[in-house]
Amino acid sequence: MSLEQQTQPIAVALIGNPNTGKSTLFNALSGVRQRTGNYPGVTVEKKHGTFRIGEKSIELIDLPGSYSLAPRSPDEMVAVDVLLGRLPAERKPQAVLVILDAGNLERNLYILSQVLELRLPTLVALNMVDVAADKGVTVDAPLLAQRLGVPVIETRANHGAGVQQLREALANIENVPPPESVSPFPPQFREEIAGLQGQLVARDVSAPRYLVERLLLDTSGYLEKELKLGGDDFHQLIQEARGRLKESGAPVPAVEAMSRYGWVRETLDGVIERKPVAPPVSDRIDRVMTHPVSGTIIFAILMLTVFMTVFSDYVAGIPMGWIEGLFETLGGIVGDNMAEGPFRSLIVDGVIAGVGGVLVFLPQICILFFFIAILEDCGYMARAAYLMDRLFSNIGLSGKSFIPLLSSFACAIPGVMATRVIENRRDRLATMLIAPLMSCSARIPVYVVMIAAFVPNIKFAGGLINARGLTFAGMYLVGIVAAVMVAFILKKTLLRGATPPFVMELPSYKWPSLSTVGLRVAEKGWSFVRRAGTLIFASSVLVWAAAYYPHNTEIVAPWTSRLAEVETELETATSAKDEDRIAALEAEQSDLEHHISGALLRDSYLGRAGQWIEPVVRPLGWDWRIGCATLASFPAREVIIGTLGVIYDLGGDEDEESIPLREKLQAATWDGTDIPVFNLPVALSVMVFFALCAQCAATLAVIKRETNTWRWPIFTFVYMTLLAYVGAFAIYRIAAFFTTTPIVSV
Repeated sequence: MSLEQQTQPIAVALIGNPNTGKSTLFNALSGVRQRTGNYPGVTVEKKHGTFRIGEKSIELIDLPGSYSLAPRSPDEMVAVDVLLGRLPAERKPQAVLVILDAGNLERNLYILSQVLELRLPTLVALNMVDVAADKGVTVDAPLLAQRLGVPVIETRANHGAGVQQLREALANIENVPPPESVSPFPPQFREEIAGLQGQLVARDVSAPRYLVERLLLDTSGYLEKELKLGGDDFHQLIQEARGRLKESGAPVPAVEAMSRYGWVRETLDGVIERKPVAPPVSDRIDRVMTHPVSGTIIFAILMLTVFMTVFSDYVAGIPMGWIEGLFETLGGIVGDNMAEGPFRSLIVDGVIAGVGGVLVFLPQICILFFFIAILEDCGYMARAAYLMDRLFSNIGLSGKSFIPLLSSFACAIPGVMATRVIENRRDRLATMLIAPLMSCSARIPVYVVMIAAFVPNIKFAGGLINARGLTFAGMYLVGIVAAVMVAFILKKTLLRGATPPFVMELPSYKWPSLSTVGLRVAEKGWSFVRRAGTLIFASSVLVWAAAYYPHNTEIVAPWTSRLAEVETELETATSAKDEDRIAALEAEQSDLEHHISGALLRDSYLGRAGQWIEPVVRPLGWDWRIGCATLASFPAREVIIGTLGVIYDLGGDEDEESIPLREKLQAATWDGTDIPVFNLPVALSVMVFFALCAQCAATLAVIKRETNTWRWPIFTFVYMTLLAYVGAFAIYRIAAFFTTTPIVSV
């Protein structure tokens, strides 16, 4: 063995069916020494972990949970490519750790039979033996190891039982010989594989036997198109082989299931002992949890709890307030200790404000994934998907899309990240692309300002219902209806394909592992900060630059001159302790500063851009000031409130509760006229635009991270912006017609 081989960690791939405790075991083995990313060109996440035992270092490669190594898409191909060493950026594993659920061996051994054919040193973790025992199932682990020809170690990953023994076995995995190559397929199938391999050798093409088997078994044609082995005439040879197998009673692809499950039955003969027990607790609980009525009520209560907690001022709101306050304080300290100029503005308004704008989302993301991790680990998430499947199947999605979409009402960022629970690539993409249409918390300031200022407070039903509340609810409905329509269109066009049958195992209920939950929350939080944070920070700096430059101080000379006088008078009044004079001068100082910042913004590149686009936004009822504030809000929607405050000389500290801002908006007129800028149709137009537009750089960054390409975030931005424009135009014209408001033509 070379020195390099001696110093490199032993690479071990982890594979197993979903709900076998694979993630829990991975976390138990590697602890916090983990790193995540995406495989190039696919949405599948790769996760690596390491641990040391004695002088040896083990690197764990956590492969996606799967029921079979039969790839039909790029995402499903990842596990096969990793195991065969076909990914340039990934080391070929020196061994494989297969995780089996002791209570479901009949199904779990299917994928193990495929792994054994790869002839890599293999270790089996027989997990959840305690859950199996509760079901009356006892497994003879030594006999199973003898039948399989590989070591078998019993574990209870959520309690840490057997983990140390597994570590020791992995440290000695190099001494475990590869399993004997015993194919479960009938002789005629093996002969056809040998013939196809001979044809490839004649063409100077080298391919592992396993891939040749998959080529013959894959009737979808995906692998032939992906691998391009043997030239154009090789397809005909595969078709002829399938025809001969059909005639011999071993039709493709049914021959695989028949052969492998036949092998499973032989292997488990005498290995499993079943004792009659009372119906499992999980079954009794599921009579309530999956019932169409009681299950839906419980589901609604749980989801409302999750949603309200993520959205709560008393839970997520408190740490979010701390983060906002911390960065405001930091900005104030830095600003007070730096000389006036572009560098101070960059640091305070660009860098510090940009970082704060990223980290303020972190509490919501951590809280959401805390709940998701608990619901997944205890076994409830599968029940939630089951309950929602009937509803979502009508628009071409599965029940698993519900949790990500519900999460997006608080923030689309964790909603997009939560789509990882959806295995089907098309469903996952469709859910990801409509998640930003859910009205997130960042849109609420816009709704509050516009509704409070321009929607009449008309009440119905004895005051129980009012027009403002209906308008607020209507904005949420706009996003939901648009999401349904877009999902339906996507599944009929770009993501066309039959909705896969909803097949999901309902795992046994169990207490969640606090270490697994904690690691998952930490992983998702850090992943957001590291990946999405960089882009939203960069976009914040770019918006700062557009709003700061060219910074022509000559246009504000009268105000700056008076400001200098006020500051001198303020020092005199302070020395004289003239409280009334101090208050008046401070108010004038603040007013002058607001006039200066407003004038500079109107003259900035951002302000000029708002004036350039006025012909484009005028059909929506907007003037250049609304256009300018909207441009500034593309990195993050809530920026519009502060930008409007600056534009209307109130400063950038205004929020949705600001009475002066509402009064300024109500009094605003089109330049050179006495025609009001804002009215009910314009307010509705602004709200609909913000309800449908993709104004969140962090969300687009996360979509890029999850899809590993810029194609989908660009598509999301374009389609949502066009949809928002059309929606705002339509609501403005309709509202103007019904309220007899003149259409703006200035």
